[in-house]
Amino acid sequence: MKIVVLDGFTLNPGDLSWEGMASLGTFECYDRTSKEELIDRAKDAEILITNKTPINRTTLSQLPKLRYIGVLATGYNIVDSVAAKEFGVIVTNVPTYGTKSVAQFVFAHLLEICHHVAEHSQSVKAGKWNRTEDFCYWDRPLIELDGKVMGIIGTGRIGVETAKIASAFGMKVIAYAPRPKLTPNEGLFGYVTLETLLMTSDVISLHCPLTEETRGLLNDAAFEIMKTGVIVINTSRGPLIDEDALARALKSGKVYAAGLDVMTYEPPKGPSPLFEIENCQITPHIAWAPKEARQRLLNTAIQNVRAFIEGDPINVVSGN
Repeated sequence: MKIVVLDGFTLNPGDLSWEGMASLGTFECYDRTSKEELIDRAKDAEILITNKTPINRTTLSQLPKLRYIGVLATGYNIVDSVAAKEFGVIVTNVPTYGTKSVAQFVFAHLLEICHHVAEHSQSVKAGKWNRTEDFCYWDRPLIELDGKVMGIIGTGRIGVETAKIASAFGMKVIAYAPRPKLTPNEGLFGYVTLETLLMTSDVISLHCPLTEETRGLLNDAAFEIMKTGVIVINTSRGPLIDEDALARALKSGKVYAAGLDVMTYEPPKGPSPLFEIENCQITPHIAWAPKEARQRLLNTAIQNVRAFIEGDPINVVSGN
């Protein structure tokens, strides 16, 4: 079978090996594929591998040999899965590779907000400690997490892992999910209403999928009922937050600080009101990207393709 990877660079900029995938068939890998290049590159493929290159109904109608699409991510909205099923194309995803990495990244943002490590390090290197009259100094307020309330919105694997870490810091964890899971959470948290979570949390961390129900979940009305001085962390999906509303809440002091690894548009289409706000730190959607997590992702993607070739597909999200 011919296997074509449309946009492999983000997953593998050169520190991983495609050998396992290449061993499964005739193999071509492109770092990136534009809309104009897509049909020509994919026309003879029976298996397409994509991360963020869209595959829509029009594209599918022009690829009669295509039998399988492997998405190099957990979210698979980049593929028109309804059309894929109609065309007899199986779509798979990679559901669990980034749980530990993303939960860890929540606290990378949170601890930076609490301690301003980078800023204090830079001040020391600039000579400020040499000049101080005391044995120490701090340029920003420092925050201890023990005893604070962590509100987690969304209790899938990453939300639960985040709760474990928060608990280890001595935080009290509460959670909200539109459809609470009935599986045991090891006593890590109790479910509350969204209103209660917003009103009582010192830190709010988002871990829910983007749906019409959750789009703009944190908006002006939500920020209005939050505790003054709340910290907001989003490593999930950018559109869960109304960015203009967040900017207003940060400027007013309602939100003490925000740590974002995702934005509404990625890459951003232009300057955002959040870019000019000092107490909003933004990283370029990298919570998933430690080498260990990317290797797990690639390993699972290879397993998905092998299982499809052997006639027993796994991690199927459409077309089964």
